Amino acid sequence: MTQKELEIILTRQLASYLATPIFIVDPDGSLIFYNEPAEALLGRRFEETGEMSAAEWATLFEPRRVDGTPVATEELPLIMTLKSRTPCQSDFWIVGLDGRRRHLDVVAMPLLGQASRFLGGVLLFWERGASP
Repeated sequence: MTQKELEIILTRQLASYLATPIFIVDPDGSLIFYNEPAEALLGRRFEETGEMSAAEWATLFEPRRVDGTPVATEELPLIMTLKSRTPCQSDFWIVGLDGRRRHLDVVAMPLLGQASRFLGGVLLFWERGASP
């Protein structure tokens, strides 16, 4: 594990205390952490998945639009936020690592440190409803 910026460490600590599902990535999109409420929706504990590249997590959960078509990696809100450094929101379906389909509302925000250093992004999400 490489040394993380202080703001990333503090964001991870904050996320661990919140009931809101949170997913944290570095500037390249590599997953750094997701909290316990996110584990329930993603279907696996973070300790079991660990850190992973954007290419891995962007397809791992099989994101699909409401009409069933796949969401391209570059169209995922967190990837769009990393590129634009602006907030982005959407909703889509995923298949958790427990095999359950979930309809998620998501809000992605850039993570800026002191002196406006770009540190990555944070995804806040919640389940819209049970799968049909």
